[in-house]
Amino acid sequence: MIERRQFYIGGRWVAPSSTEVLEVTDANTGAPWAVVPAGTAQDADAAVAAARAAFDGWSQTPPERRAEFVQKIADGLKARSDELARTISTEVGMPLKLCAMVQVGGPVAAWANYAKLAREFRYEEKVGHSIVAREPVGVVVAITPWNYPLHQITLKVAAALAAGCTVVLKPSEVAPINAFVLAEVVHEAGLPPGAFNLITGLGPVVGERLAVHPEVDMVSFTGSTRAGKRVSEVGAQTVKRVALELGGKSASVVLDDADFDKAVRASVANCFMNSGQTCSAWTRLLVPRARLEEARAIAKAAAESFTVGSAFADGTKLGPLASAVQRDRVLGYIRRSIDEGCDLVTGSAEPPPGLGHGYFVTPTVFVVTDSKATLAQEEVFGPVLAIVPYDDEADAIRIANDSIYGLGGAVWAGTDERAMRVARRLRTGQVDVNGGRWNALAPFGGYKQSGHGRENGVYGLEEFLEYKAMQLRA
Repeated sequence: MIERRQFYIGGRWVAPSSTEVLEVTDANTGAPWAVVPAGTAQDADAAVAAARAAFDGWSQTPPERRAEFVQKIADGLKARSDELARTISTEVGMPLKLCAMVQVGGPVAAWANYAKLAREFRYEEKVGHSIVAREPVGVVVAITPWNYPLHQITLKVAAALAAGCTVVLKPSEVAPINAFVLAEVVHEAGLPPGAFNLITGLGPVVGERLAVHPEVDMVSFTGSTRAGKRVSEVGAQTVKRVALELGGKSASVVLDDADFDKAVRASVANCFMNSGQTCSAWTRLLVPRARLEEARAIAKAAAESFTVGSAFADGTKLGPLASAVQRDRVLGYIRRSIDEGCDLVTGSAEPPPGLGHGYFVTPTVFVVTDSKATLAQEEVFGPVLAIVPYDDEADAIRIANDSIYGLGGAVWAGTDERAMRVARRLRTGQVDVNGGRWNALAPFGGYKQSGHGRENGVYGLEEFLEYKAMQLRA
């Protein structure tokens, strides 16, 4: 049992105001694995006070010096990569080898990139008779999710620190242990006290206090659309900046002249990445109605090739979900889809047998002929794919855009030119064209109820900067 009994506030490990704790379970076994403090409003206030006290000094630290600290953190995380991979595989359930590449390798690279950006970014420019400066927004609260825990922490905390902001981090109580490792690395890097602070607790208690706090200048939140709306509501009381990265129901549009086998298989793999616990996952596969049976057969074979098992077992391609709550939610969506008359291609509304008490779900595929059905509209956040037929290109675009969300997506066509023409008509923040790969330097964020603001690269850095115009005498 891992026991974390202290918060990291003001450059020190300090006792929380309450002895209450939150239990963290092993996603692979369902057994208790760790405990963390259940923070209170008093703890939130202490963390914000430390960040506020540190802001003047950190914001005035030269960017080159800030970059040195950010690079030290990148190096420290890299040195603990194996420990972090095992930690996140336990918390979230992603297979260990994939976790090392995606859940750890990606964040390490992002910290290093923000060190580089801190040095190279142009913080001032002359515009006519004005000097236009980019200055840190202030004290930033980062509220992060459990599905890609260190990655989402990094895109907020590394960017904010590089920009000159001070930070209070509240990670998800489902996957918090990796954040404590980060705090240890931050401490070893010698970051000035108060520049980074870590507390844990429940959203309605700690999250709400942080979001409403008058000394917080910005909240950067990643999570459900429901919770994001609440963060916006309470943040509006002090008119603070709020950046939101929320839900998704992304469509992979396969046009009639695409490499069909490649497109369908890639779409299944994308949907099932991290056991479907990806906000931008292509959970709707749009195919020509005339080729529906072909798509159904390919998707069935692809889904059934995903070996379900522990994140630490050899050969596992699909690990467990992160929690019992999430598993039960996903199984509920599968049952509801069957009840609504959707065509179950493969999968089950029951947990796969023989895997103990972990939070496992069988990879599942439905054909959904009604694009208004629950499964075609609501975010499931599990390994469940909806194949939706369309009549022609215009119908495909209509269905793809028929969502309250707009986070990710894909277009597959016989030529990049045709795929790009369709991609430009999709109301979504990212579109992969004919298998285009993830770009860590490109902006990531959503349209509509997928949120507002952008993360990744220079776009993520700019989220934490304010404009100031200083007019000079002519």
